[in-house]
Amino acid sequence: MFAKETYVRRRALLKQRVGTGVLLFIGNDELGLNYADNTFRYRQDSTFLYYFGISAAGLAAIIDIDEGREMIFGDELSMDDIVWMGPQPTLLQRGDEVGVTTILPAAGITDYLALCVRQGRAIHYLPPYRPEHKLKLMDWLGVAPARQQASVPFIRAVVAQRGHKSDEEIAEIERACDVTADMHIAATRFIRPGMYEYEVVAEMNHVAETQNCELSFATIASINGQTLHNHYHGNLIKPGDLFLIDAGAEVESGYAGDMSSTVPADKTFTARQREVYEIQNAMHLESVKALRPGIPYMEVYELSARVMVDGMKALGLMKGDTGEAVRQGAHALFYPHGLGHAMGLDVHDMESLGELWVGYDGQPRSTQFGRKSQRLAIPLEPGFVLTVEPGIYFIPELIDQWKAEKKFADFINYDKVETYKDFGGIRNEEDYLITDTGARRLGKKIPLTPEEVEALRG
Repeated sequence: MFAKETYVRRRALLKQRVGTGVLLFIGNDELGLNYADNTFRYRQDSTFLYYFGISAAGLAAIIDIDEGREMIFGDELSMDDIVWMGPQPTLLQRGDEVGVTTILPAAGITDYLALCVRQGRAIHYLPPYRPEHKLKLMDWLGVAPARQQASVPFIRAVVAQRGHKSDEEIAEIERACDVTADMHIAATRFIRPGMYEYEVVAEMNHVAETQNCELSFATIASINGQTLHNHYHGNLIKPGDLFLIDAGAEVESGYAGDMSSTVPADKTFTARQREVYEIQNAMHLESVKALRPGIPYMEVYELSARVMVDGMKALGLMKGDTGEAVRQGAHALFYPHGLGHAMGLDVHDMESLGELWVGYDGQPRSTQFGRKSQRLAIPLEPGFVLTVEPGIYFIPELIDQWKAEKKFADFINYDKVETYKDFGGIRNEEDYLITDTGARRLGKKIPLTPEEVEALRG
């Protein structure tokens, strides 16, 4: 939690940006894993955290711009709660820590919003991403889930604010990135043929937990790196495997880190692994060099794709005009995702508000395979925090489909590609802050070049 003045300033700026109406913030509730009292790890809604700073279940808040009121709705702990959970600060105490002095019972929000509805006042709310959020909106506003429409002015005001990280936020993100880097460095040293994927995951979890961190997302750690979001950890690591890791830490304040590594199971890369790894490395390094205020991140993505196509042509896997191959989308056979995304209180920052606004400023996004997965396309600005994570993958099912369709035959040498179907995938990822003059890596440096990776393999 930051100083009281931080939250007061944030809410004041939000009121100024939206201008009028009632702003409704729905906090998250506990969520049962397999029954009500056996819950998932609790995580407060990030926008609620940003403006109100309180990580506790069962809360909602209202900023009534026209009436000049800021209110938190929730119930104090009962004695039964205290018996099971121990003593906690009161809501009044927690509200005082963030500059909110009006604390009302949870049930009071129903009457307050009902009166606003009767008065025909504008009630702004953000996109509900949990079923219980939709049910609460139906109860409070009388709007069925299928007819609930989030407020675009509210969304845009939040995106404009949360998108530019303050110095105190950057310090928290950097702490998360430091722990994230420690997780990857430990895994790079630890991996050996003969162990299971879950043993590597356990080593990373140990690093996070000994530094009082949670995971910022479900860890990807797999010998099947060609599956982009592979959360299965039951495979035996064999000699000759490539092991892809995508993992991050979340510090107590809620800010995230997100990095990726690709490590040979053996002490060194094979010649073929190293060739492809060097191409991915070039994609990454050229992308980082291009980071600066004003450049659209979609332009950096296209740069990374051109670097990949040139590299794949040198290996005989692609052919033809590089620019035209990227324009038509032929590169996506090997690079089917985007270059990166915003990061902050969410590992994909503000994704619940919609990438249309977060990554595209309301402009339509491409429907082209691969390019459509670029989550951040707008011109970069100082204060943005984002990931750089190009990748190269050989996905047998996708190769088979495109080959059968003779898709992009002018650009892809399918006979040569067939010999790489057992290769897997490579992704490396770092986190960057856009500065006034360029960009700065956040967190400790993780191994990136083949030489750096092999030096840690021991």
